[in-house]
Amino acid sequence: MLAPARQPKCPTCSEPFDPARSAAVPFCSERCRQIDLGRWLDERYGLPYEPENVDDGFGDEYDDR
Repeated sequence: MLAPARQPKCPTCSEPFDPARSAAVPFCSERCRQIDLGRWLDERYGLPYEPENVDDGFGDEYDDR
């Protein structure tokens, strides 16, 4: 006997949902999709970033450090 298919959980609200019925996959609804977008735009989420030392050819006199 096959185990019942597991439904994915919405990354915003953690509720299980049927992706075949959601136009906002991987979210359960347009509302959760908009909440996630707002979190990115408010910079609550971010990607790791390490600035590189870039030699722009102007020397140290223009550095703001």
